[in-house]
Amino acid sequence: MIRKGDLRRLTRGLRFRLTASYALFFALLLITVAVLFRQRLESVQRQEVQDTLESNWRAMKGYLRIELNRESNKYFAGWYFDAEDPDESRIVAELKNIYVITDADGNVIQNAENQQPEISTTYDDIGADKQFIRDSVRAALGSKKAPPTAYRTRTDSSGVQYLIRSGLVYAEGHGPPFYVALGIPIQQNERVLRAFTLAYIAIIPTALILGCVLGWYMAGNALKPVKDVAQAAQRISGSNLSLRLPMRQADDELDYLILTFNRMIERLETSFQQMKQFSADVSHELRTPITAIRGQLEVALFTAKTTEQYREAMFNALQDIDRLSQIVRALLLLSQAETGQLVLQKVRLDLSEVIREIVDQFQIPAEEAGVHLTADLPNECFAAIDRVQIERMLTNLLSNALKFTPHGGNVRVGVRCLGERVEVAVQDNGRGIAPEYLPHIFDRFYRVPTTGTAPGPDQGLGLGLSFVAWIVKAHNGTIDVTSTPGQGTRFLITLPCGPVPSEKLDPAPAVT
Repeated sequence: MIRKGDLRRLTRGLRFRLTASYALFFALLLITVAVLFRQRLESVQRQEVQDTLESNWRAMKGYLRIELNRESNKYFAGWYFDAEDPDESRIVAELKNIYVITDADGNVIQNAENQQPEISTTYDDIGADKQFIRDSVRAALGSKKAPPTAYRTRTDSSGVQYLIRSGLVYAEGHGPPFYVALGIPIQQNERVLRAFTLAYIAIIPTALILGCVLGWYMAGNALKPVKDVAQAAQRISGSNLSLRLPMRQADDELDYLILTFNRMIERLETSFQQMKQFSADVSHELRTPITAIRGQLEVALFTAKTTEQYREAMFNALQDIDRLSQIVRALLLLSQAETGQLVLQKVRLDLSEVIREIVDQFQIPAEEAGVHLTADLPNECFAAIDRVQIERMLTNLLSNALKFTPHGGNVRVGVRCLGERVEVAVQDNGRGIAPEYLPHIFDRFYRVPTTGTAPGPDQGLGLGLSFVAWIVKAHNGTIDVTSTPGQGTRFLITLPCGPVPSEKLDPAPAVT
């Protein structure tokens, strides 16, 4: 027994709706074809009967003569044909089967010889009454045109239908007009139409049932790939995001759906991997200072005996707490940036002036590190930038350059204006980065491994270049890195900028 809920789900299903659409379309098509075909069949049948009547009418005018009987001074209708000719005899017999001839006032002067008098003289049976005959005669005489031709369908008292062709025939010797009507029974045509209608009415339900079965089957085949996608989506979890659906190679809408689904799973897999990596990195980075704080406090609790020992333990713990705070602040800022909560405040500024101020601020740290810091800047280079974020970007790049450049090395900052874009280069001749590490330097918490030593606090959090990459991307720019171990590293940043009047631009120096 089908429950109400199951029936509701069935009727709301896409397969049911597609099948219902097929059935409705098929039914409308069958009904339309039936109506048009029946109308065409009826039209052809009527035209054939009319053609037969026209042929009979022409034959009647060849054999019929309406003449004046001079003795009685009355007109009479006579049929003149060769009685020994079987063809003429047959034609005249057919003509005289159903006909009537009246005078201009509607009085019958001759009718079908094989009809009962009470039937043949009934004007409704021949398709006209006296008033109709009088009006037809007067119209013909008044307009001086050819006698009017009229077709009417009539049913006699026996229920037999006739198609009646009527018109005027003039008596010999320019005599008065007479009304003549010829008829052909059309009940056979009606039986054909009725049989066709009944047959089609019987065929339509059978065709609809077959159409519904075929539509249900076709809809099931058409929706099978969609069902496969749904089943695959149910099997997907965080542990098997590598699952992909095979393409059908049909290059149709379903292939496009499968391709879109696979790309969505690919993005989800990337996001899950980033989340796992982020969780692992955060756990590792937070565990280190927390462990150090715990160790400092335990040492102070169990071994410190003097005030100086307590003060030293507290000082070391505060340093680790400060490092922990830096990690939390950096993570919060990076999270805000990547989720769109940190909105750039772009204004049109002179990038050369901004970079010049940052370079001046780093001169003292550069002197302490024994590194020669220089800047190659044009007089003006305007661009639409967020000053705070650009300063953070340059600060991170210069901090890394000074940190990994040995005593006596060089760090150089260059800017070049190129019409609709500007290039900023930060280059050093420090220890460089090995090729296998370059693809990962913009990842969170990634720090280039050092040979023979563990990462120390001076190596930073591994978040600076992540900020640099986000800042460049937020400005719709690009960043490229080239590095050679033992020779140095070069960061080239390209940012878009609005057009600047040519008189405000100095010749752009090369950035090397």
